[in-house]
Amino acid sequence: MRFLVDGYNVTRSDPATKDLALEEQREALVARLAARRRELLGDGEVAVVFDGVAGGGSGAGRGAVEVRYARSPESADDLIARLAAGGGVTVVTSDGGLARRVEGTGAVVVPSATCFEGVRGRRRRGGRYPASTVGLPAGANEITRELKDLWLKDGE
Repeated sequence: MRFLVDGYNVTRSDPATKDLALEEQREALVARLAARRRELLGDGEVAVVFDGVAGGGSGAGRGAVEVRYARSPESADDLIARLAAGGGVTVVTSDGGLARRVEGTGAVVVPSATCFEGVRGRRRRGGRYPASTVGLPAGANEITRELKDLWLKDGE
């Protein structure tokens, strides 16, 4: 299975990344998918597609996550639709127009929240992301809490 992720559609829907600068949004999503792609999406290749950066083409991915940029005048939606042609692809987007376009080519569409709500769309308990979503090892949040307890005085 190949997954095509509508990059900015995901990052702008995600409460944890929507207010970040575009570069930070891209980095956070790619790091999360590199660390948790199988848990969030399943087995398969993952390509995250963003609207153009100078020159278009491919960018620095991470691990099994490929990063693609649409080359003007082609939009990220156009590139995703072109890559989805022929089926055998799952597109991650909440953009209704793009969803209709790619479903017409045989692609399966899953919502953007699939990439940030937890395991296979299950809602996380609490409002914070596990450290693994940005590439930190399991237990990193607990370590941070313990260090705060040791280093910070009461009320800081």
